[in-house]
Parts: sequence; structure tokens; C-alpha cells
Amino acid sequence: MSRAQLYDTLGATYTVTRRTDPRIAAQIWAALGPARTVLNVGAGTGSYEPPDRQVLAVEPSALMRSQRARDAAPCLSAAAERLPFADQSFDAAMAVCTVHHWQDPIAGLQEMRRVARRVVVFLFDTSDPGQFWLTRDYLPEFADMRGARILASQAELMAAIGAHSEPVPIPWDCADGFFEAFWRRPEAYLDERVRRGTSIWDAVGPDAEQRAVRSLSEDLASGLWTERNRDLLELDAADLGARLLIA
Repeated sequence: MSRAQLYDTLGATYTVTRRTDPRIAAQIWAALGPARTVLNVGAGTGSYEPPDRQVLAVEPSALMRSQRARDAAPCLSAAAERLPFADQSFDAAMAVCTVHHWQDPIAGLQEMRRVARRVVVFLFDTSDPGQFWLTRDYLPEFADMRGARILASQAELMAAIGAHSEPVPIPWDCADGFFEAFWRRPEAYLDERVRRGTSIWDAVGPDAEQRAVRSLSEDLASGLWTERNRDLLELDAADLGARLLIA
């Protein structure tokens, strides 16, 4: 399923929980350097678009485009793998939490490299499902489906555009409700609205989702979750595989 098809199905409530976190935004915007013109690829509803630069967005899903704010950057219908721009049209190109949905991630990044002088990509390295308690203890299906979802490793993506990597700490009170955001607020995953803001639950299927929710609810009530994850409760931020690729 293409990104457009996926988010035309899943994305109806995306703006309820998916917002710009200012701390993550500051790291992304710093990575853009002095760029004045920025292309946002797979832009969704417009999170993380820098307000002080000239931004043009591309997003293949009509439903996602329809949820962009009135004052958001102009947005065209286009896919990452086929960007309708001349070489070096932009100072920088950015992509946030989108590469894992592209049909050909390497081709998409190479297109970003073609149309921009600088590339900044925010993604998650999920090569170790055990790094996050939700996939480790409640969603064993995630390890099985990684092969279907991850079409290129982080090393391959970096090599494709000559990028280096920077870790992005996820704050405990992250404002952006991506899958790993509630690592210190486990009760949030019991909320249907929170789960609908990420695509992983659709990928694992309703049976796995409901089993995970039921097990987590029981472990929170019994205190088992706290016993297993007590060390997390002292952290203000965690490394859960979030990375910036910068080229």
C-alpha cells in the first residue's frame, strides 16, 4: 500500500495527537543550517515546518493535505520518489517520520539530495525491537513485521546520500504522539485516539492490538509495568532509536 493509500485510510484523526514538539523541532531546524528555502517531503499535516523560512511541502495523501492549517506552507501532491522539481531547487529538503512509508526509501532520499543542497531526515532506527518496552513486552509481532516495513537499513539510507547521524532524545512529555512518544506515560497507549495517530497498530492488526492493550492495562493495574520499567521513571529523555540523518 502506498503512503497516499495508507494515510487516506488512517489519517483522519492525525492532528489530534501529532503535533510539533519544540525540542525536537529545535534540533531539526538547527540541522537545516542557514537554508532559507526548504522542501518538506511527505509533509503530512505540516508538523515541524520552520515558520521563519520559505517552505514548500509535498504530500501524496489528499486526506492529510486537507488537514493542514490555513496558514501552513503551500502543499503539492507528489511522492518522494518522483519530486517535480529541477536539480538544486532548494537550499534544504526535510522529511519527518515518513521514510518508512515510502515505496523506495533510497530513491526518495536520492531525489531529496537531487533537488536540495542539504538533506535532513528524522526517522527511527527500529533494528532492535527490545529497546522499547512496548514492542519488547507487548507486541512481539513487531519483530516479525520489521522485514516487511523496513525496506532499507539506516546504514543503507545514510550511504545513499552520504549522511551522518545524530541521536534525537525523546522527552518524557513529548508533544508529538508518534509511537515511542509515551515511553514514560504508558497509560496513553490505552487511549484509542493515541493509537490511531500511528500506523504500527494497523500493521500488527486488531487482534494483536487488543491483546497488547489488555495486557498493558493489567500490568499497569498490578504494578508489573512499574516494576519492569522503574528506571525509566527517573529519566527526562530517552534514546529510543530516533535519529537525524544529515547530508
